[in-house]
Amino acid sequence: MNEEQTWVSQAQQGDDEAFTRLVETYQTPVFNLCYRMLGEPDLAEDAAQETFLRAYQHMHRYDQKRSFATWLLSIAAHYCIDKLRRRKFSMFSMDAEDDEGNSFEIPDVNAPNPEGESIKGQTQARVHAMLDGLDATDRAAIIMRYWYDYSEKEIAESLRLTVSAVKSRLHRARKEMAGVWQEEEDDLLAEMERRQHESPAF
Repeated sequence: MNEEQTWVSQAQQGDDEAFTRLVETYQTPVFNLCYRMLGEPDLAEDAAQETFLRAYQHMHRYDQKRSFATWLLSIAAHYCIDKLRRRKFSMFSMDAEDDEGNSFEIPDVNAPNPEGESIKGQTQARVHAMLDGLDATDRAAIIMRYWYDYSEKEIAESLRLTVSAVKSRLHRARKEMAGVWQEEEDDLLAEMERRQHESPAF
């Protein structure tokens, strides 16, 4: 039995200090997953705290045959998926309506984007924007696969899906993200080309 398994066993028996060790070990990966899912540090912080609270309350349900990390991150992913679905519902219920009574989202063009100050920041912002455009479950699958290197089987266990459903979701999400990325690249190249052909003003 390794150190982590010892902490898990002790935590399941009500040892708060052992659970604190688990929190210290996983607080960064849990926060990072929540941040990539929700896109805002404050929301991610709240989601991480809620994840550990739920893990603490349900330690007796954890099966030690499973990876503790997989179990914990699946709690985080499910919480974030629920949060995103509720947020989407409230957004559509509060947004403007067209002449036929259909709701539509009004983007905030003046929203600050401090990450846009550097190329790296711009790339991160673009990736976040693409993730934001995905279905909540697809987003969770992509994050677990490419940021946490989870296997398709582990993702299936975490999100309560079949392996074939995970493969399908990953394929669809990759295709969607690649399409958006290519469109943005084409727009950027067209803009650069247009500027090159403009006469300089003296």
